[in-house]
Amino acid sequence: MESNSPTYTDQQIIQGCMKADRKFQELLYKKFSAKMYAVCLRYAGEVNSAQDVLQDGFVKVFTNIEKFRGEGSFEGWVRRIFVNTSLEFIRKKSNLYIAQEPDANKMRDFDENGLQKLMKEDILEMIQSLSTGYRTIFNLYIVEGFSHKEIAEMLNVSEGTSKSQLARARYILKERLETKMKFTSNNNYNSSEINK
Repeated sequence: MESNSPTYTDQQIIQGCMKADRKFQELLYKKFSAKMYAVCLRYAGEVNSAQDVLQDGFVKVFTNIEKFRGEGSFEGWVRRIFVNTSLEFIRKKSNLYIAQEPDANKMRDFDENGLQKLMKEDILEMIQSLSTGYRTIFNLYIVEGFSHKEIAEMLNVSEGTSKSQLARARYILKERLETKMKFTSNNNYNSSEINK
């Protein structure tokens, strides 16, 4: 059964939101809420805070939509607002603490192939369990794709601090990943022994 509801382009949705038309605001919300909630959750670390950040982010999108100039994708512009809103939340709520890690270069490489063996929920849980500073820089660099220079400017830290925090976050995740994989393989081994 085909839907009779019309489909709108991003440009039409943007124009409607500029006029504060509730219908277009709802369309924009429906289009981006799931993706932007995932962004908020990665930074906020827990559901209630992520929901607060999501709400604040959409208020900012609606009140600043006339600033979108069509340079780059609209989704990218929206995402940037949510990343910045998440960072503001972290600064206010948890006094973002980022310490210099002098021995970061000595840490072993992070085995990113191991991540493919775990469910997305496990990975998200591991990332969320990082301290606020590590989690923030990991998300900005690995997930959002910002450079260390950009992160340093966003968080008012040195590039070296950004690099060392990322190295430390990767190291912690590697340790947790190895523990999780050992636990999983031991459980699989035990269950196969039981089934014999």
